[in-house]
Formats: sequence, C-alpha cells, structure tokens
Amino acid sequence: MDVTFDERGLVPVITQDADSGEVLMLAYANREAVAATLQTKEAHYFSRSRGALWRKGETSGHRQQVIELRYDCDGDALLYRVRQTGPACHTGARSCFYRSLGGAPTASLGEMLALLERVVAERLRELPEGSYVTRLHGQGLGRVAQKVIEEAGESAIAALQEPRELVSEAADLLFHLTILLRERGVALQEVADELHKRHQQRPAH
Repeated sequence: MDVTFDERGLVPVITQDADSGEVLMLAYANREAVAATLQTKEAHYFSRSRGALWRKGETSGHRQQVIELRYDCDGDALLYRVRQTGPACHTGARSCFYRSLGGAPTASLGEMLALLERVVAERLRELPEGSYVTRLHGQGLGRVAQKVIEEAGESAIAALQEPRELVSEAADLLFHLTILLRERGVALQEVADELHKRHQQRPAH
C-alpha cells in the first residue's frame, strides 16, 4: 500500500460525494480501516477520541458506499469518493463544511445538479399534490420531452436576443432535462460517465 501513515498510524481522509464532487467530511483512518473499506466498499474510519475502528452509519444508518479510493501525490492523504445515504454531518447537515469564514456560501454546478436530481427523484417517487413535477409527470413522457425542447429553444433565443436571461433559461433547461432523465430511469452520473469517456478518448495533440 503506497500510503504513508503518521506516527500514530493514521492518515487523514477527505470524503467526497462521487456524483457531485461535494466535500462531505474529514476523518482519519488506520491500516485496518483502509483494509475494511477496500474489502466491504463501505467507508470505515478510526475514531481518535474513542481509539476504535468505526463504520460510517453503523448507528445512524447514514452509510457511505465507497465508489473509489484515491491517495494524493505524496501518499499521505486519502480521498474516499462515496455515495452518501442521508446527511454526512452529525448535525444533520449534508456536509460538515456548511459554514463559511468569509463571503457568501456558494455551490458548484455538480452539487446543485446532485441536489436537483435528489429532489426530482423524491417528487417522482412520492408524487406530492401540488408539485410541478407531479403535474408534469401526470401529463406523460411526451409532454416532459416537449418541455425540454421548449426550454432549449428559449435558451437559444435568450443567447441571441436577451443574454441577461440566458442564465435563467439554462436553469429551466437543466431542470426539465433532469426530470426527463429520471422519467426514463437515467441517472445524471451516466451522463457524467459518458462525458468522461469522451474526454478520455480525445486524441493527443
């Protein structure tokens, strides 16, 4: 294992949402925790306060399915890329990094798309009364597809005529495209994987 553990036998672990790239938490692992993580594909850490191995979610149920485990260029830090069940933070927040020392908190496109997908999936699963997603779903797949076409057209028109409106129209397009994908059982991660594959296949210049 090309990982350097400190004098206590520990290595810091950054835990990241595999789909959105959102940083969820920082913890520590020893060799046993890393081995358990690799074997079970569930995130294991070492509690410095209790001096014991622990599996994320063993009491709360908020488990972390590990998609990939990486180590940094110096081999002295790990990155767990996970799919999180429920909040990652003990406060109930999705991420432990929900406070800002300066400036207004911001979110990446990946974080917002992941949140959007979760909300849309929940609406389609529960179909709450009064929800726009519920209403659109009730009109059938053809209507959902038509809305994507409409929003794409409005985005193109905004780019040509009203560029100040382009941000709003693009947000509407992503929203309706997410609904269409979920209606067809396609996850945003599949789209990300396709883009990644295309990037990897680019010819070298």
